[in-house]
Amino acid sequence: MSYRRLARRYHPDANPDNVDWAKTRFIELTQAYRALIDSLSMSSAAAKPKQVRSPVTPAQTSQKTKIRVTRKTVKIQPDPNLSSIDNQLKQQTYHRLQEFLQTQRFPRAIALVDGLVQRIPNDPEVRQWQAIAYQRWAHHLIGQKSYSKARIYLKKALKADPQNRVLWTAVRRDFDRLEQLQMRQSI
Repeated sequence: MSYRRLARRYHPDANPDNVDWAKTRFIELTQAYRALIDSLSMSSAAAKPKQVRSPVTPAQTSQKTKIRVTRKTVKIQPDPNLSSIDNQLKQQTYHRLQEFLQTQRFPRAIALVDGLVQRIPNDPEVRQWQAIAYQRWAHHLIGQKSYSKARIYLKKALKADPQNRVLWTAVRRDFDRLEQLQMRQSI
């Protein structure tokens, strides 16, 4: 459902004033959704658990950001309350999310983690990932001078993971920076 809602929001036909921007966002959203679906189909088709492999090798770099992308083999502890398919999906999504955040593909990261939250809504770890993705996107938006949108995503980050003190500190710092930049802009 989250994909459909976001697809309606970012479809170029729904944004006639800014078609190029909407087209880019719609493509990113669709690619993130396909990655989520692919990881679901891979995990359900697997007879036994396989090690998750990265589509990005350590030597590859992002063309846009020139950030070296490496994959640490972080093993997410399986949750006994989740099925094996959901645990595999969670593991694969974590690695994909890390890749998206490192290469600053924030809309894709948000679409991916929002899809996982739809699938596993009560998992605190997944909620934390969602909050981090929102905060990182908001931080980026502040740098892009999209202040109102940044404020929205900072509020979403706090709502997604309200008990995370480290997140609260980062969000407070971003809100302070946002206030300072807006005050400078008004002068």
